[in-house]
Amino acid sequence: MKIPFAQPWITNNEKKRVQGVLNSRWLAQGKEVQNFEKEFSNYVGSKYACAVSSCTAALHLALKSLGVGVGDEVITVSHSYISTANSIKYCRARPVFVDINKTTFNIDPDLIEKSITKKTKAILCVHQMGMPCDLKKIKNIAKKYKLYVVEDCACALGSEIQINKKMFKIGKPIGDIACFSFHPRKIITTGEGGMLTTNNKKLYDKFILWRQHSMNFSTFERHSSNQIIFEQYKDVGFNYRITDVQASIGRSQLSRVEMIIKKRRNIAKFYNQNLKDNKYITIPLEPSWCKSNFQSYCINISPKFKQKEVMLKLLKKGISTRRGIMCAHLEPAYKSESKFYKRRELIKSKSARNHSILLPMYYELTKNQQSYIISTLKNIIKY
Repeated sequence: MKIPFAQPWITNNEKKRVQGVLNSRWLAQGKEVQNFEKEFSNYVGSKYACAVSSCTAALHLALKSLGVGVGDEVITVSHSYISTANSIKYCRARPVFVDINKTTFNIDPDLIEKSITKKTKAILCVHQMGMPCDLKKIKNIAKKYKLYVVEDCACALGSEIQINKKMFKIGKPIGDIACFSFHPRKIITTGEGGMLTTNNKKLYDKFILWRQHSMNFSTFERHSSNQIIFEQYKDVGFNYRITDVQASIGRSQLSRVEMIIKKRRNIAKFYNQNLKDNKYITIPLEPSWCKSNFQSYCINISPKFKQKEVMLKLLKKGISTRRGIMCAHLEPAYKSESKFYKRRELIKSKSARNHSILLPMYYELTKNQQSYIISTLKNIIKY
């Protein structure tokens, strides 16, 4: 039996929608993108949504729109995909890494205040693997110190959080801006792609402008006009556009998002039920004030068992896995800045990277496949 770590759920509906776009001969950013943005904002409950080429592009635009620049500091986690830290560097600012809570794998709010300096401009929090971070505490700290809050929601589409006794979908947003990914490993996919959501019209206008080289009107508007229009570029922008081909796939996927999340939660529940009694395995903790979409299912294994050896044994049995979430500060790209991170040991972040394993998680994973994963894992990690 061979079981992939992840795979996107693609149906005939996606194929039909793509064919429709191809038949229209309008392949670039156009009506499909506009409709995708409207449907996405309606789903998460935000006033505005702007589709871009990736979540990395979204994070970059988010920070830039808030004025993050040279010499500024942004508090975030090292324990995330490297694009989180990179987006700060794109603005020529410095990421200030804070350690995580070892049970949720998210930023520890109790460590944020002591990392705030006069240079701090924003907090970039990550809803890691779909598990919402403690936005209520983070927002209160940001308000106290007059800081912006950007949410890295790359993995968190459909996850929910309780604020003032009401449940909200991640991306409403609770902070100033939320950023999503549509990479094939995420809840829905467009191949590559991302989305920004906000309730601030001024910020939204910046996203729309900058994603298309700061052209003062869209290509679609120019082609739809019965007048001859010469565009202008009043600012330096970026080529962060998404295509109508991608948006057509995203719209189809978004229509099934609740079904996808329900299945993932059931898969996580089955993993939990069958792994909770193994004293060498720690299963994910879901706080009472949130609901994860379980974009990934992450277990923490005892140091008695070597992560790579366990993964290799699973692979030999046909089961593909991934190691725990990387730590940016341990990568060569950030070695030159190690002097800034020595005073913040990030012990829990490093431990999570070295002792966690992500198990297969995707919509079409069958109960038989999951049972095989569980039994194989138990034979490897046993009393």
